[in-house]
Amino acid sequence: MSASPCIKGENPPRAVVLTGTGINCDLETASALQRSGARVEIVHVSDLLAAPERLLQTQLIVFPGGFSYGDDTGAGNALAARLRHRLSGPLQAAIARGALILGICNGFQILVALGILPGGASPRNDPRTAALLPNEPLGFQCRWVNLVAPESRSHVLNGLGNLRLPIAHGEGRFFAPAPLLAQLRENKQIALRYEGGAPNGSLDAIAAVCDPTGQVLGLMPHPERAFDFHQRDDWPRLVARARAEGREHELPPLADGARIFAAAVRCFS
Repeated sequence: MSASPCIKGENPPRAVVLTGTGINCDLETASALQRSGARVEIVHVSDLLAAPERLLQTQLIVFPGGFSYGDDTGAGNALAARLRHRLSGPLQAAIARGALILGICNGFQILVALGILPGGASPRNDPRTAALLPNEPLGFQCRWVNLVAPESRSHVLNGLGNLRLPIAHGEGRFFAPAPLLAQLRENKQIALRYEGGAPNGSLDAIAAVCDPTGQVLGLMPHPERAFDFHQRDDWPRLVARARAEGREHELPPLADGARIFAAAVRCFS
C-alpha cells in the first residue's frame, strides 16, 4: 500500500517551528526546512497559545527536539499539559484542512502525550493511547543508527527506504498495548524501524509512527542533525574509501535527514 496523495496547498509551504520552554533544536530544524524550500517562522509557545489562530495560516507545524520543561514530569508531559486545552482543537482543525505535523524526539513525546499520536480513542480520560518510556537499558542513548522506512501511510517517510540518522534521548522506548500495536501494524502506521533491533527497547523496533491520516508524524531520530553529508558520523571513512576508488565526485552533498525535510516540503508541490 502506498501513502495517499500528498496534501496540496500554498507552495512553497508556510512552516511554523515551535520554540521556548527548553526546546533547543528549533534553529537547526528551521534551517533544514528553509534549505528544503519552505517559508519558516520560529514561534514561541507562549505566542502560539495567545494566538492559536496562527495555525490556520500554516501548512507545516513542527515540534522540534529538546528537553521541554527539563523533562521533570516525564519527557513532553509538562508542555503537552500546557498545550492541551488551547491547542488540541486548533491542531485537529489543522489536520482536518490538510496540514502536516511533525514531531521530532521531544516533539514526538509531546504529540503522544497530547493523544494526537498514534491516534484513536482512549478508553480512559487520559488522551494518551501509547507512551514513550525510559529506555531499556536505562540511560541516555546518543548514537547514529540505521533505520528502515517500511511501506506506511506517512506522507513524509513512505518510500524513503534505508536511512542513517542520529538519536539522542532518554525516553524513546515506544510502548503500546498489544491490540493497539497490532492495529498500528495493520493500518501501516509504523513509519520507521530501527534496523537490527531497537537500542532503546522500543516494541517492534519502532522509531516513528504516523496517525491514520498520514499527516502527523513523530520520530525519535534527529533528521535536522543529519542534513549535510559531512555531519554523518562515518563521513571520513566514506570519503577515504571513495577517494581511494576514484569515486569522490560521486559522494552526495547531503545526508539522509535532508531527504525527510525535502519529502515534507514536496507534499505541497
